[in-house]
Amino acid sequence: MSHVPGSGSESPPPLPSRRVLRAMERRQETAAIPVVPPAPTIPPSVPAEPLDAPKPAARTSRAGRDLPAAIGVGLALLIVVLVGLLLYPPAFLMIVIAASALGVWEVVRAFAQHGILVPWVPLGAGVLAMPIAAYYVGVEGLLFAFVACAFAVLIWRALDHAPGVAHGVFSGVFILAWVPFLISSVLLVLREPNGPATIMSFHFDWPSQGALRVVTTLLLVVSNDTFGYLVGALFGKHPMAPKISPKKSWEGFAGSVIGAMVIGVLAALFLLHQPFWVGLVLAVGLVAASTAGDLAESMVKRELGVKDMSSILPGHGGVMDRLDSMSFAAPVAFLLFALMDWLQTL
Repeated sequence: MSHVPGSGSESPPPLPSRRVLRAMERRQETAAIPVVPPAPTIPPSVPAEPLDAPKPAARTSRAGRDLPAAIGVGLALLIVVLVGLLLYPPAFLMIVIAASALGVWEVVRAFAQHGILVPWVPLGAGVLAMPIAAYYVGVEGLLFAFVACAFAVLIWRALDHAPGVAHGVFSGVFILAWVPFLISSVLLVLREPNGPATIMSFHFDWPSQGALRVVTTLLLVVSNDTFGYLVGALFGKHPMAPKISPKKSWEGFAGSVIGAMVIGVLAALFLLHQPFWVGLVLAVGLVAASTAGDLAESMVKRELGVKDMSSILPGHGGVMDRLDSMSFAAPVAFLLFALMDWLQTL
């Protein structure tokens, strides 16, 4: 008997199982999701940083200075000072006047940013008068020039009708005392007992005793900064004055004293032709004075809210950032050398 399609005797096809239905549903869901390409990855050799990220400063020391520039500028300044000091002392007088003028300009500008107006004319007169009086007259001339210029600041500012007269007067006298008066003390060290060198002639043999004393003072001030920086950077852990100068440590101060003692003994024996203990006394006194000058300038800058007095010297900052130690060391050196001369007369 033949089979007729569609007849009632044909059995229905089997239904798919639940497992097959679930698999079909998963394929349909997967096909409905758009395919998103994966994000490109950065090779491990390329650092993942923003394009506008600040680049690290190159060639900077731990103190934030450009060491090659600082060394180059320091050597250039040293050569200029030594040439003027050893070959033609009146030229060293001009160097002191120029340094004093730049230092006064930096401090006056910093005070003006805080609304303290200081008269320029009396300060300019002090910049010229005090070094010349110290070199050609002596202690009496330096003191007279300082008093006269301070009185001129008082009169000049009192006749000005601008506000803040008291602040201007006190600031002007402070600047006269801090910059030209203290710095001019180095010219008292340069003077000879028989008088200074005139512009046209010399009254002493070369190199003079005063020039060698100034060289010794400069060496001790530089050794204080150099050994203090090196030892402080390597071993400094105990801050000396954290609120004034956080980077200055007692370890660095000890390094300054020891290093300056070595330099002082060598300078006393080979430059000054004095006993070794003279170098020790000079080293201790000038390191203490240099450190006090450094801390004093740091305190002034902290009060004014500035890091450097200016940026005129690459790698160093301003002129006062280099003269801070010398400004306090110069009068101490003069007093110590005067005491040494007095002891030799006994």
